[in-house]
Amino acid sequence: MHTVLCPEEWAAPKGYANGIAARGLQIYVGGQIGWNSQQQFESDDFIEQTRLALSNVLTVLQCAGAEPQHMVRMTWYITNREMYQSRLKELGAVYREVMGRHFPAMTCIVVNGLVETRALVEIEVTAVLPEIDS
Repeated sequence: MHTVLCPEEWAAPKGYANGIAARGLQIYVGGQIGWNSQQQFESDDFIEQTRLALSNVLTVLQCAGAEPQHMVRMTWYITNREMYQSRLKELGAVYREVMGRHFPAMTCIVVNGLVETRALVEIEVTAVLPEIDS
């Protein structure tokens, strides 16, 4: 079971959670970038790379039997703040397309570059599968 944490006096966040409390099997997904399963870039477009990075996160989660609703934390590393901010509407649409309407605690960090020089975004996730009562 996950509980979204938001102090009563705070405005409700949009597209993320301030915090999540969870108990169960912890899953750590290392940074995923916008390339395919053969580690080849198909696009240099920020939104398309984000779609693939999110899909890669989902694929790794599924290896542990997890789904987007099990995510408790997500960290985004982006190489261009202006590109991110100017495409938020498209970004929200692709996020919901891949991950649905589950919004974990999120952080977005602007970096000078990523290890893979063509990468525009890298996303890492922590998920928790609830404990099963026996």
